[in-house]
Amino acid sequence: MTSSLDEPQDRAEERVAAALATGSGTAARIAGLESAATAAEGRLDPTLVAEAHAAVDHAVERTRLSADHTVVAIAGATGSGKSSTFNALTGLELSAVGVRRPTTSWATACVWGSDGARELLAWLGIPERHQTTRDSMLDTRREDHSLDGVVLLDLPDHDSTEVSHHLEVDRLVSHADLLVWVLDPQKYADAAIHDRYLEPLRTHDEVMLVVLNHIDSVPEERRESLVADVRRLLDDDGLQRVPVVPVSARQGIGIDELRAEIRRRVEGKQATRARIEADVAAMAQRLEAASGTTEPTALPPARVAAFEDALVEAAGVPTVVDAVERSTRLRAARATGWPVVSWVSLLRPDPLKKLGLDLGEAGPALSGEQPGQPATAPVQRTRVDTEVRALVDVASEGMSHAWAGAVRRQPVANIPVLADRLDAALAATDLGAGRLPGWVGAVRVLQWLLLLGAVGGAVWGILSATGATGDAPDLAGIPVPWLVLAAGLLLGVLLGLVCRSLVAGAARKRAAEAEDRLRGAVSSVARELVVGPIETEQQACVRVRRGVLTALGRD
Repeated sequence: MTSSLDEPQDRAEERVAAALATGSGTAARIAGLESAATAAEGRLDPTLVAEAHAAVDHAVERTRLSADHTVVAIAGATGSGKSSTFNALTGLELSAVGVRRPTTSWATACVWGSDGARELLAWLGIPERHQTTRDSMLDTRREDHSLDGVVLLDLPDHDSTEVSHHLEVDRLVSHADLLVWVLDPQKYADAAIHDRYLEPLRTHDEVMLVVLNHIDSVPEERRESLVADVRRLLDDDGLQRVPVVPVSARQGIGIDELRAEIRRRVEGKQATRARIEADVAAMAQRLEAASGTTEPTALPPARVAAFEDALVEAAGVPTVVDAVERSTRLRAARATGWPVVSWVSLLRPDPLKKLGLDLGEAGPALSGEQPGQPATAPVQRTRVDTEVRALVDVASEGMSHAWAGAVRRQPVANIPVLADRLDAALAATDLGAGRLPGWVGAVRVLQWLLLLGAVGGAVWGILSATGATGDAPDLAGIPVPWLVLAAGLLLGVLLGLVCRSLVAGAARKRAAEAEDRLRGAVSSVARELVVGPIETEQQACVRVRRGVLTALGRD
């Protein structure tokens, strides 16, 4: 796991930060989610990954729009007094209530501060005929500016029988920066709102308020217990930090407190930032659930080396290396031995040729067309399969089911071609056994010179003994021709014996060089088809994990 893991995160943060006006912390979280989603592509559930990318796009788009406005959505069931609460907050009769409420799927919007809000309202999908700009009203001198910068939405009834109504509610609930849920004392426990909205939004408790409307219809002695019961239900939904504000929109009870709470939430644009971070965190939690919480452990170099050693054995490399050593020893010994007897080695088959290896100008190389070439036998292919699966098991240990499958997918798919690729790689490897050391040639020439000297001495001695050339000179009483003959024979034999140790060393060196080349070829194939794909998936898993932690603010 190298520093390259940080590069996707850096690129994502640069792209996101350019569009964000909510601070580097939020930009980093969004960038973390984008990095995680990108790394999860093709590995985790594609629908989940697409939703994560959509969440990033949504967050970037929201913050690209007016940073001076906070979208506050008022939602509730039919008869909850949602529209009355909306009117009470605006101080205007903008939204029809009761039987006068229009059967429309559009929300009504009231804006405090119109500068920069037009594009935001277009993004929210609010038609102009349903928009009201509060600072355009008459007598603005008496205007309450406590909600400056607020875009207040009155949503359709979420329990409407019209499908378009609750679809619009769902859409705007996902767009709002602050959600105000209006409950009725008679239906505050209705599962329709708890199961569909409140409980699923438990990760968004910082951007939610609950209003208990029609509190005036409840006897004073029961109001406290009623609020406590609503509190209990919210706690059961996982919304312990969501406040409950009892109001009466008709009587104006609690409206000032509600307005003050909204103002507190939108000050400093905390609600917008909190909503974005809540959306990002919720999606990051879903990715975390699918991906798991454990980072993979990088394959130990020793384990990779053991895997490559197993492939080396399965590919028959030790047999080839041994043949290179014996072949080099045989041919070098033939070249450096006494010519009179070294020809006998010609009767011995070359070990490389016995394996079907071609001795060409560039030296022996595995030839796929040689009939005697050792192919990977079934038992060796079985071992290749076993070793790949064993390595995958080590690499995926502790990972989630999804990531274990991702780690396994490509290496296992490559098993059918792995043995063939190993054969091809070895066939293309120059073993170097056809090139004998330079000193061998010099010794060969010297041996032949010694042999020729010995033959010349013998001929000279015979001619001298028959009187054909006259008497030959002597040295210490021994005729020179016979000394030349003896010296040639003795030196040739001694030279051959001395070269045996040199030949053995040269053969071992040539075998070691061939082994290095063959191991390199095996390692290249192993890393391309097995180790590389495993490390790629492990690194992707790490990027997802780190991106998720960043999105959750835990890095």
